[in-house]
Amino acid sequence: MNIVVRIIVTAVVAFGLSYILSGIHIDTFLSALVLAIVLAILNAFIKPFLIILTLPITLITFGLFLFVINACIILLAGKFVRGFRVDGFWWALLFSLLLSVISSLLYNEDKASNKQDS
Repeated sequence: MNIVVRIIVTAVVAFGLSYILSGIHIDTFLSALVLAIVLAILNAFIKPFLIILTLPITLITFGLFLFVINACIILLAGKFVRGFRVDGFWWALLFSLLLSVISSLLYNEDKASNKQDS
C-alpha cells in the first residue's frame, strides 16, 4: 500500500509542477500517473547503475553529481511517457529537485498523520 501512496503523491506533485514550471509539460493526470510509475521503475533499476558508474565524480563533487543523475532520469522518462515533455536539462534539474523535496514533505506528513491516528 505504501508504494501506491507514493506513486499517487508523486503524480499529484508532478502534475502540479507542470502548471508552475513553463518548461515541464504534462497533458493529463493519467500521464502524470504513468510518469510516476516510470520514475519509480527507473529509480529502482537504472539509477543504481548510474550511481555506481559515476561514483568517482560523485565523490569529487561531494554528491552534487547525483542532481545531474536525477535530471537525466527525468529526461529519460520523457522519452518513455507520452504526454510528458521537458524543454531541456535545466528544466529537468529544477523539476527533479522540486519533485523530490515536495513529494518527500507530503509523504512524510502523510505518514506522521497516520501515526497520530493510531
